[in-house]
Amino acid sequence: MKTINDQKFDEERALYGSDGIVVNNCRFDGPADGESALKESKNIEVKNSFFNLRYPFWHDDNLKISGSEMTENCRAALWYTNKAVITDTKLHGIKALRECSDIRIENCDIISQEFGWSVRNIAMKDTDVQSEYFMMRSEKLTFENVTLKGKYSFQYITDSVFKNCNFDTKDAFWHAKNVIIKNSVIKGEYLAWYCENVTFENCTIIGTQPLCYCKDLKLINCKMIDTDLAFEKSEVEATIDSCMISIKNPKCGSIRVLGVDEIIMDDSEAEGKVIVADKKECA
Repeated sequence: MKTINDQKFDEERALYGSDGIVVNNCRFDGPADGESALKESKNIEVKNSFFNLRYPFWHDDNLKISGSEMTENCRAALWYTNKAVITDTKLHGIKALRECSDIRIENCDIISQEFGWSVRNIAMKDTDVQSEYFMMRSEKLTFENVTLKGKYSFQYITDSVFKNCNFDTKDAFWHAKNVIIKNSVIKGEYLAWYCENVTFENCTIIGTQPLCYCKDLKLINCKMIDTDLAFEKSEVEATIDSCMISIKNPKCGSIRVLGVDEIIMDDSEAEGKVIVADKKECA
């Protein structure tokens, strides 16, 4: 593979259509303000490089990026790209991943609104994220030890697994389908409304009005903190090892809870059962 060391590029499509190159310690920045530096390339390795220009990695195949930085000016950095590994890298431009597949991200720092729309087969590990509308309409996500702060995350995702994560994000997992979340903390308002076949196992859920209008919802040995008006119109089977503020009108199923301050059943179609284990524990 040809190696390009210690160079600066600012022209349009600087390395367009490259095949089999290593880009090491290079800068994509300058007055020409050119776009699409490595568009339509394949078999590319990028190391310790700096990107301050738009759209560098569109329609790429077999891409490796490590120890690099994409600034807030490096918007829409990866679109329509397949088979990429990104490690130890800052991704700080808006819309940094879109319509991509088979991507692995590890030890990265992501500050990017609208990151990860319509992507498939994404593995993310040991990564910090700040984003809004994170991973919208994506499928086959596998996350481990990911910390997220933002809004409207994981909406309309399918067939995904999350382990040992910490999410502080309102309106998360709306319309999610076939999702498993284990050993994680999820903080935020209005969690997972309208989801289907979603399971939370050994999780801590924090925030108002979670888990409403759900189908085939399962909670296994979870804690729910500062949660009120939970499970409205949901089909749910749950075991909750904590006290709750209130449960409202579960559609069907059963909820076994350590204790709850208020059970609201004022809907004639609400047939879910609430089984309180120990009312004194929550007094």
